[in-house]
Amino acid sequence: MPNHHNRFRGSSDHRSSHWRESLKVAMQIAIEPPAPLEVNVGRRLQELRTIQGFSLRTLAKLSGLNVNTLSMIENEKTSPNVNSLQQLALALQVPITSFFESTTEHKQVVFQQAGARPCASFSQGKLEDLGGGIALGEATPLLMIAKPNSSSGPEPFIHSGQEFIYCLEGCLTYWVGDNEYILNPEDSLIFQADLPHRWENPNQTMNRSILIICPSDQSDHQVEQHLIQEE
Repeated sequence: MPNHHNRFRGSSDHRSSHWRESLKVAMQIAIEPPAPLEVNVGRRLQELRTIQGFSLRTLAKLSGLNVNTLSMIENEKTSPNVNSLQQLALALQVPITSFFESTTEHKQVVFQQAGARPCASFSQGKLEDLGGGIALGEATPLLMIAKPNSSSGPEPFIHSGQEFIYCLEGCLTYWVGDNEYILNPEDSLIFQADLPHRWENPNQTMNRSILIICPSDQSDHQVEQHLIQEE
Protein backbone atom coordinates (compact mmCIF):
# COMPACT_ATOMS: atom_id res chain seq x y z
CA MET A 1 0.00 0.00 0.00
CA PRO A 2 1.52 3.37 -0.98
CA ASN A 3 2.75 5.57 1.82
CA HIS A 4 0.85 8.80 1.18
CA HIS A 5 2.30 10.31 4.33
CA ASN A 6 5.87 10.00 3.03
CA ARG A 7 4.79 11.32 -0.39
CA PHE A 8 3.25 14.42 1.17
CA ARG A 9 6.22 14.88 3.46
CA GLY A 10 8.59 14.72 0.51
CA SER A 11 6.57 17.36 -1.31
CA SER A 12 6.56 19.54 1.81
CA ASP A 13 10.33 19.10 2.27
CA HIS A 14 10.87 20.12 -1.36
CA ARG A 15 8.78 23.27 -0.94
CA SER A 16 10.53 24.09 2.31
CA SER A 17 13.95 23.61 0.69
CA HIS A 18 12.93 25.79 -2.26
CA TRP A 19 11.64 28.48 0.13
CA ARG A 20 14.89 28.43 2.10
CA GLU A 21 16.96 28.77 -1.08
CA SER A 22 14.76 31.63 -2.30
CA LEU A 23 15.08 33.38 1.07
CA LYS A 24 18.85 32.87 1.01
CA VAL A 25 19.13 34.44 -2.46
CA ALA A 26 16.87 37.34 -1.43
CA MET A 27 18.98 38.01 1.66
CA GLN A 28 22.18 37.93 -0.39
CA ILE A 29 20.73 40.47 -2.81
CA ALA A 30 19.56 42.66 0.07
CA ILE A 31 22.91 42.76 1.83
CA GLU A 32 25.13 42.83 -1.24
CA PRO A 33 26.87 46.24 -1.30
CA PRO A 34 26.32 48.44 -4.34
CA ALA A 35 29.06 48.47 -6.95
CA PRO A 36 31.26 51.58 -6.95
CA LEU A 37 30.82 53.89 -9.91
CA GLU A 38 34.34 53.98 -11.33
CA VAL A 39 34.81 57.17 -13.29
CA ASN A 40 35.43 56.84 -17.03
CA VAL A 41 37.98 59.62 -17.23
CA GLY A 42 38.50 59.21 -20.97
CA ARG A 43 34.84 59.72 -21.82
CA ARG A 44 34.50 62.68 -19.46
CA LEU A 45 37.66 64.24 -20.87
CA GLN A 46 36.23 64.01 -24.38
CA GLU A 47 32.92 65.54 -23.20
CA LEU A 48 34.63 68.43 -21.44
CA ARG A 49 36.95 69.07 -24.38
CA THR A 50 34.04 69.03 -26.84
CA ILE A 51 31.94 71.39 -24.69
CA GLN A 52 34.74 73.95 -24.77
CA GLY A 53 35.30 73.45 -28.50
CA PHE A 54 38.92 72.34 -28.11
CA SER A 55 40.58 70.04 -30.59
CA LEU A 56 42.99 67.41 -29.29
CA ARG A 57 45.85 69.52 -30.61
CA THR A 58 44.59 72.65 -28.82
CA LEU A 59 44.16 70.79 -25.53
CA ALA A 60 47.60 69.26 -25.94
CA LYS A 61 49.09 72.72 -26.31
CA LEU A 62 47.20 74.10 -23.30
CA SER A 63 47.96 71.14 -21.04
CA GLY A 64 51.49 70.35 -22.18
CA LEU A 65 50.53 66.73 -22.88
CA ASN A 66 51.20 64.81 -26.06
CA VAL A 67 48.39 64.56 -28.64
CA ASN A 68 48.84 60.78 -28.84
CA THR A 69 48.61 60.51 -25.04
CA LEU A 70 45.35 62.47 -25.03
CA SER A 71 43.95 60.29 -27.80
CA MET A 72 44.85 57.12 -25.88
CA ILE A 73 43.20 58.48 -22.71
CA GLU A 74 39.99 59.36 -24.54
CA ASN A 75 39.92 55.95 -26.23
CA GLU A 76 40.46 54.21 -22.87
CA LYS A 77 43.76 52.68 -23.97
CA THR A 78 45.57 54.25 -21.03
CA SER A 79 44.70 56.00 -17.77
CA PRO A 80 46.06 59.41 -16.80
CA ASN A 81 48.20 59.70 -13.71
CA VAL A 82 47.31 62.43 -11.27
CA ASN A 83 49.88 64.84 -12.66
CA SER A 84 48.34 64.64 -16.13
CA LEU A 85 44.82 64.86 -14.68
CA GLN A 86 45.90 68.00 -12.84
CA GLN A 87 47.26 69.50 -16.07
CA LEU A 88 44.03 68.68 -17.91
CA ALA A 89 41.84 70.19 -15.20
CA LEU A 90 43.87 73.39 -15.23
CA ALA A 91 43.88 73.55 -19.05
CA LEU A 92 40.10 73.10 -19.17
CA GLN A 93 39.63 75.53 -16.23
CA VAL A 94 37.47 73.04 -14.33
CA PRO A 95 37.77 71.44 -10.89
CA ILE A 96 38.83 67.84 -10.74
CA THR A 97 35.32 66.89 -9.65
CA SER A 98 34.18 67.63 -13.20
CA PHE A 99 35.67 64.27 -14.13
CA PHE A 100 33.23 62.62 -11.70
CA GLU A 101 30.15 64.14 -13.28
CA SER A 102 28.24 62.12 -15.86
CA THR A 103 25.38 64.57 -16.28
CA THR A 104 24.71 68.29 -16.14
CA GLU A 105 21.23 67.72 -14.66
CA HIS A 106 20.45 70.14 -11.85
CA LYS A 107 19.90 68.29 -8.59
CA GLN A 108 18.26 69.40 -5.38
CA VAL A 109 18.85 66.26 -3.31
CA VAL A 110 21.62 63.67 -3.55
CA PHE A 111 21.61 60.37 -1.66
CA GLN A 112 24.65 58.15 -2.11
CA GLN A 113 25.02 54.67 -0.69
CA ALA A 114 28.40 53.67 0.70
CA GLY A 115 30.51 52.10 -2.00
CA ALA A 116 28.44 53.56 -4.84
CA ARG A 117 29.92 57.04 -5.14
CA PRO A 118 31.74 58.21 -8.26
CA CYS A 119 35.43 57.61 -7.67
CA ALA A 120 38.80 57.91 -9.33
CA SER A 121 41.80 55.76 -8.41
CA PHE A 122 45.39 56.93 -8.33
CA SER A 123 48.73 55.50 -7.27
CA GLN A 124 48.41 57.00 -3.77
CA GLY A 125 44.82 55.96 -3.22
CA LYS A 126 41.38 57.11 -4.29
CA LEU A 127 39.08 60.11 -4.30
CA GLU A 128 35.31 59.69 -3.96
CA ASP A 129 32.92 62.52 -4.81
CA LEU A 130 30.70 63.25 -1.80
CA GLY A 131 28.84 66.08 -3.54
CA GLY A 132 27.22 63.99 -6.24
CA GLY A 133 26.41 67.01 -8.36
CA ILE A 134 25.53 69.52 -5.64
CA ALA A 135 28.16 72.08 -4.70
CA LEU A 136 28.50 73.50 -1.19
CA GLY A 137 29.04 77.01 -2.45
CA GLU A 138 32.56 76.85 -3.84
CA ALA A 139 33.47 73.96 -1.53
CA THR A 140 34.43 70.54 -2.84
CA PRO A 141 33.62 67.67 -0.42
CA LEU A 142 35.64 64.52 -1.03
CA LEU A 143 36.36 61.21 0.63
CA MET A 144 40.12 60.76 0.44
CA ILE A 145 41.52 57.25 0.78
CA ALA A 146 45.30 57.28 1.22
CA LYS A 147 47.25 54.08 0.78
CA PRO A 148 49.88 53.01 3.33
CA ASN A 149 53.19 54.85 2.95
CA SER A 150 51.79 57.42 0.54
CA SER A 151 51.96 61.21 0.45
CA SER A 152 50.96 64.26 -1.53
CA GLY A 153 54.62 64.74 -2.49
CA PRO A 154 57.63 66.56 -1.03
CA GLU A 155 56.53 70.03 -2.15
CA PRO A 156 53.80 71.83 -0.20
CA PHE A 157 50.98 73.54 -2.06
CA ILE A 158 49.16 76.81 -1.57
CA HIS A 159 45.74 77.96 -2.72
CA SER A 160 43.07 80.43 -1.74
CA GLY A 161 40.34 79.89 0.83
CA GLN A 162 40.21 77.27 3.56
CA GLU A 163 40.74 73.54 3.91
CA PHE A 164 39.09 71.10 6.31
CA ILE A 165 40.14 67.53 7.04
CA TYR A 166 38.35 65.03 9.31
CA CYS A 167 40.03 61.69 9.99
CA LEU A 168 37.70 58.70 9.84
CA GLU A 169 40.07 55.75 9.91
CA GLY A 170 43.80 55.24 10.31
CA CYS A 171 46.21 58.09 10.85
CA LEU A 172 47.24 61.05 8.69
CA THR A 173 49.99 63.61 9.17
CA TYR A 174 49.50 67.17 7.91
CA TRP A 175 52.13 69.87 7.73
CA VAL A 176 50.72 73.40 7.73
CA GLY A 177 53.30 76.16 7.69
CA ASP A 178 55.97 75.15 10.20
CA ASN A 179 53.65 72.96 12.27
CA GLU A 180 52.98 69.23 12.16
CA TYR A 181 49.55 67.79 13.01
CA ILE A 182 48.87 64.08 13.49
CA LEU A 183 45.22 63.21 12.92
CA ASN A 184 43.75 60.09 14.46
CA PRO A 185 40.11 58.97 14.06
CA GLU A 186 37.67 61.79 14.96
CA ASP A 187 40.43 64.41 14.89
CA SER A 188 39.91 67.38 12.58
CA LEU A 189 41.95 70.22 11.17
CA ILE A 190 40.92 73.45 9.44
CA PHE A 191 43.31 76.11 8.19
CA GLN A 192 43.80 78.98 5.79
CA ALA A 193 44.94 77.32 2.58
CA ASP A 194 47.36 80.10 1.64
CA LEU A 195 49.67 78.53 4.23
CA PRO A 196 51.99 75.94 2.64
CA HIS A 197 50.60 72.47 3.38
CA ARG A 198 51.00 68.83 2.49
CA TRP A 199 49.98 65.43 3.87
CA GLU A 200 51.50 61.99 4.41
CA ASN A 201 50.29 58.58 5.50
CA PRO A 202 53.53 57.04 6.84
CA ASN A 203 51.77 54.05 8.36
CA GLN A 204 51.19 50.46 7.26
CA THR A 205 47.42 50.95 7.32
CA MET A 206 45.06 52.78 4.97
CA ASN A 207 43.70 56.18 5.93
CA ARG A 208 40.17 57.43 5.17
CA SER A 209 39.41 61.11 5.67
CA ILE A 210 36.78 63.64 4.66
CA LEU A 211 38.46 66.45 2.79
CA ILE A 212 36.66 69.73 2.06
CA ILE A 213 38.46 72.34 0.01
CA CYS A 214 36.82 75.75 -0.19
CA PRO A 215 38.67 78.16 -2.48
CA SER A 216 37.74 81.82 -2.19
CA ASP A 217 38.60 82.31 -5.85
CA GLN A 218 36.24 80.43 -8.20
CA SER A 219 39.03 79.97 -10.74
CA ASP A 220 41.31 78.41 -8.12
CA HIS A 221 40.72 74.67 -8.60
CA GLN A 222 43.51 73.08 -6.57
CA VAL A 223 41.72 69.93 -5.36
CA GLU A 224 43.74 67.83 -7.77
CA GLN A 225 47.02 68.90 -6.15
CA HIS A 226 46.21 66.91 -3.04
CA LEU A 227 46.96 63.68 -4.86
CA ILE A 228 49.93 64.08 -7.18
CA GLN A 229 51.93 61.42 -8.94
CA GLU A 230 54.84 60.28 -6.82
CA GLU A 231 58.17 59.77 -8.53
